Amino acid sequence: MEQVTVRSAAAVGLNRQIPVKRDVGSPYDVLGLAHDADEEAVVQAYREQVKQAHPDHGGSIAEFKRVQRAYEHITSGQDPVEFEAPAADSGADRSESNGSGSDPAAGGDGVSSADTGDDPDSGLGPTVEYLDYAVVESRGWDLGDEDLFGKAEAADLDVDSHGLLVVDPRETLLEAAERYGFSWPYACRGGACANCAVAVVEGGLEMPVSTVLDDELTDRGVRLSCIGEPVTDDLKIVFNIEHLPGLAELRLPAEQFGSARADD
Repeated sequence: MEQVTVRSAAAVGLNRQIPVKRDVGSPYDVLGLAHDADEEAVVQAYREQVKQAHPDHGGSIAEFKRVQRAYEHITSGQDPVEFEAPAADSGADRSESNGSGSDPAAGGDGVSSADTGDDPDSGLGPTVEYLDYAVVESRGWDLGDEDLFGKAEAADLDVDSHGLLVVDPRETLLEAAERYGFSWPYACRGGACANCAVAVVEGGLEMPVSTVLDDELTDRGVRLSCIGEPVTDDLKIVFNIEHLPGLAELRLPAEQFGSARADD
């Protein structure tokens, strides 16, 4: 029996955690789920667990990777009895990230860190704290508020609206969000529209190709999540901003792109 830290649904704030003990013999045990849990329950549990397992919030690199591997094992359809979690850590890596901005265990080949990163000391990729602009708007907050993310944490928002995600090597912000099971807005996936626009409040998100965004928008911190890759270890971003002035006219009908998603 291993002691881990989990956050109950009733706990308030990102940092309030409740220690419990549970078996970790299967990926469902790692996520704190019954073995017959449905897909929606798996995704929701994963979102909650990665938030509280992250070193920045009282977890550790090993705990984080254990949760990530469990989720990928379940969603890939593998037999639960074949699950092998990364080795438990001794606590030395708790609340530490490697500061490199990438996961060396992934080998730079685009493979998820959870698939190759069994070494609990190998670090995590860039950590993104995200916030839904719909919440900012509904609560009368302002994008320019220096304490915007402090307010979000104090508000105890659900994980769809506010939380943490870790971006793997060679992965865009949008791809990372989708790997976590989120449905952030997008359309073209190539920098030709503003459907996937985010506001970078802190940190760096680099776009390797030219986009529809002009200098005024980029100077305001607007980036496109479909092509944007983190270039700093930590970021704070607000997503779902595509209806803001200057961006609304750059949107494209999602219907033109098949599986694209937009909040019209």
